[in-house]
Amino acid sequence: MNRRHFCLFTAHAFGLMTIPASAATAIRLRELYNKDMSFSDYALSHENQSVTVSGFMAPPLKADTTFFVLTNRPLAVCPFCETEAEWPADILAVYTKRVFDVVPFNVGIEVAGQLELGTYTDPEFGFLSRVRIQNADIRRT
Repeated sequence: MNRRHFCLFTAHAFGLMTIPASAATAIRLRELYNKDMSFSDYALSHENQSVTVSGFMAPPLKADTTFFVLTNRPLAVCPFCETEAEWPADILAVYTKRVFDVVPFNVGIEVAGQLELGTYTDPEFGFLSRVRIQNADIRRT
């Protein structure tokens, strides 16, 4: 149990706060795939559910957009130049509810939204994703 979970548990146990039933499940990028790059049972069990994922914002493809790539480590360039067969296991596409302010690539963020699995080609940009967060909210960590 990490410090954050301990504090939340303690506050909840002593009636200092309530945790909403709709609270998003925190997941890690590495929990989404098996070694053969198929989706993990964990990912499949959380499909279409509200989740939160921590990472870094890769530089967006254009300004004033509702899309960016969340990476496990800071990347100064967009990682979406691969085919599905070469898809990295430590990134995911994020579609926000509204146009967002760009966060520097080396500043940690947390994304909360609906987990969506399956191959998808974005009609506007033409890039491929295997996993996405839809209707996302972003906050700096």
